[in-house]
Amino acid sequence: MKILKQVLGVDVAQDELVVALGTLHEDLTIETKNYQVFCNNEKGFKSLLQWVDKTKSKDVEVVFVMESTGVYHERFAYFLYDKGEKVVIVLPTKISNFMRTLDIKTITDKSCSIAIAQFGLSRKLEEWQPSNKVYKELQQLSREKNQVISERVVCMNQLHAEKAEAMPNIRTIKRLKARISLLEKQEKEINTDMLKEVENSQEASEAIQYMSSIPGVGKATAIAILAETNGFELIRNKKQLTSYAGLDIREKQSGTSVKGKARISKKGNRNLRKTLHFPSMTAVKFNQEHRELYQRIVNKTGVKMKGLVAVQRKLLELTYILYKTKTFYEVNFEENRAKTQIDFHPIEANL
Repeated sequence: MKILKQVLGVDVAQDELVVALGTLHEDLTIETKNYQVFCNNEKGFKSLLQWVDKTKSKDVEVVFVMESTGVYHERFAYFLYDKGEKVVIVLPTKISNFMRTLDIKTITDKSCSIAIAQFGLSRKLEEWQPSNKVYKELQQLSREKNQVISERVVCMNQLHAEKAEAMPNIRTIKRLKARISLLEKQEKEINTDMLKEVENSQEASEAIQYMSSIPGVGKATAIAILAETNGFELIRNKKQLTSYAGLDIREKQSGTSVKGKARISKKGNRNLRKTLHFPSMTAVKFNQEHRELYQRIVNKTGVKMKGLVAVQRKLLELTYILYKTKTFYEVNFEENRAKTQIDFHPIEANL
C-alpha cells in the first residue's frame, strides 16, 4: 500500500533520544512499528540517521517531530537542519493534550515517542527554522540578565531581613553587600554585551528604535521581545503572538451551570510575559491610552492585575505592529486610522 507520509517521533531526554517511526498510508491508516533508543550526543545523532535511512520507505521523506524539552532538543535539531532534514518542534502541552485523546494509560518514553509520531502524521505542521544568530545571542543574554536580577532581589531581601534583626551579623551583611555589588556589575556587563550585539545588526537596531518609541517600552524590553520571538519569525498575526506569549484568554462556559472565570492561558513563553510586567506599569503611569485601558478593566473587574495584563497584551501587539510596519509609535494611532478610513469611505463608494 502506498505511503503518504513518514514521521519520526522523538522523545528527548537529557541523555537519550527515544524514537518511533510512523507511516500514514493512502487509506489513511496510521502505523508505528519501529522503535529505537539513541544517545543524545553527536555519535548518537549519526547512528540515528543511519538507522532511519535503513528503516524508512525510500519513496517518501521523513519529517522529524520532537517536543521543545528545555535545551536538550536544540543540539539534535541543529544537527538535523545542517543535514538538510525537515524538523518540526512542538510545545509539550500540545503533545500532552493529544495523548489524552489516545487514552494512553501507561506513559513511558516509548509511548511518548509513538504519540509524537502519530501527532505529526495527523497534522500539517510548520517546519522549524533555526533562530537568527543575533536574536539567539540576545535571548541567551536576556535570560541571563533576568536570572541575575532575580538573584539580586533575593540578596536584597536577605540584606533587609538581616538588618532588621535584633542582633544583625555584621559579616553576613558584608557578604550580602559584596554579592549584590557583584550582581549589579554583572548586570551592567550583560547590558553592554546586548547593546554590542544590537549594534552589529542593522535590522535589530532599527527594530529596537521603532519598538522603544512606545511609552514604557525601553531598549532592554524591546531587545528581550525580539530575542524571545526570534524577530517575530514565525508570527503571522496578533492573535498568534498573544497565544505564543500565553496572554490569550481562556474561558469555559457550558449551558447555565458551568461558567468559569476568564483567565489568561499562561501556556506560552513565560520569559516574554515576565519581560512585559514592569513596562506595563510604566505605560499605565505615563501613557494616557494605556492608563484608560487599565482603568476600564479595573473598574469592570475590580482586579488590578487583569488591567495590567490587558496593557501587557496591548504593548506586545504594538511592538509587533511597529516592527512589521517599520514605523514609530503615534499617540491615538488607532483612533486616527479609524477617522481616516471613515473619510475614505465616500470616495471608495463612488469608485
